Amino acid sequence: MKKVGIFGGTFNPVHKEHVEIAKHAVKELDLDVLFVMPTFISPHKTTVPASSTDRLNMLNLAFLGEDKIEVSDYEILKEGKSYTYQTVEEFKDRYKGAKLYFICGGDMLTDFKTWRFPQRILDVCELAVFDREDFFTDYTAEEEYFSRFFGKTFIRLNYAPKKASSTKIRVYSSFNIPHGLSLNNVDEYIIKNNLYFSDKYTDFIKNNLKPSRIKHTADVVITALKKAKELNLDPEKVRISATLHDCAKYLDKQDFPDCNIPSDVPKPVEHAFLGAYVAKNVLGINDEEIIDAIRYHTSGKANMSTLSKLIFVADMIEEGRNYQGVDKLRQLYEGDFDICFKECLKEETLHLKNKGQDIYKETLNAFEFYVKE
Repeated sequence: MKKVGIFGGTFNPVHKEHVEIAKHAVKELDLDVLFVMPTFISPHKTTVPASSTDRLNMLNLAFLGEDKIEVSDYEILKEGKSYTYQTVEEFKDRYKGAKLYFICGGDMLTDFKTWRFPQRILDVCELAVFDREDFFTDYTAEEEYFSRFFGKTFIRLNYAPKKASSTKIRVYSSFNIPHGLSLNNVDEYIIKNNLYFSDKYTDFIKNNLKPSRIKHTADVVITALKKAKELNLDPEKVRISATLHDCAKYLDKQDFPDCNIPSDVPKPVEHAFLGAYVAKNVLGINDEEIIDAIRYHTSGKANMSTLSKLIFVADMIEEGRNYQGVDKLRQLYEGDFDICFKECLKEETLHLKNKGQDIYKETLNAFEFYVKE
């Protein structure tokens, strides 16, 4: 019996771990062919910065020379939203009598019950699941659920991919930061075709911040974007807020005489107020929610918007931070955001107290508003 696999995704862009997942799936499942299939428009995505053609081209480069792996343009040519049940039923019809497998991550397994017609998917194929380093999957609970509601189970692949992120490739590329996450030929294609281009906001950061602070900014963008969908926030507003949160870190307020920073603002907080001014008056940001997120990303305040809370938290826990207790905050971030935010606010206040620094009144107001009972 012929064995056929399907490995779908946005692949925006394809990274090294996508390649390793595909190669290991072929080996572990003894597949005759694995179709790597980029979506046209995923039902779970709102924006796709790289075109369908570019994503196909990058996939063809990434899997060059892999005899049992083919890049499929089926969902792209079909256009419209890509639903798995339609794809697997089509390929079951194309390959009559074949054993069909659909490759997915543990995070997708957890959401599988919410997919369109999950039973129809399982009627024609088996799920083959790989672990996600940055996502906990309770496989025992999922096996019980699948057995009870679908009368089937799933296959667990042995290969556990290393942590990799297409978001990180896109963000780092826009800031011209080396990342090593994509294959050399794919990386060359990204650069040659300027796929994840800079805009005036990233250009301002690259021209006004030190390299270490540029990387910090990129990591804040990545961290914040990770929660945008869950918090029902516009990802573009999140990206701009995170990109500009430290835009005035090395600027001199004397160069902006019209910027009136309150006299009681501590010096470590001044850059946030100056940054809000620069974002509005130099870079033309008119969205007051973004301006507020920049202004209070360091201090916090009472009655913050969800966007402001997110930038405050992302600034504290991005991957470059290494203070004691940050790992606990990152774990909380994977779960309940509100709990994480309160713990970050407590950590910030305690840190300032322990260092004997003046605590800005807005930080105390935030502590009273959100934390103190």
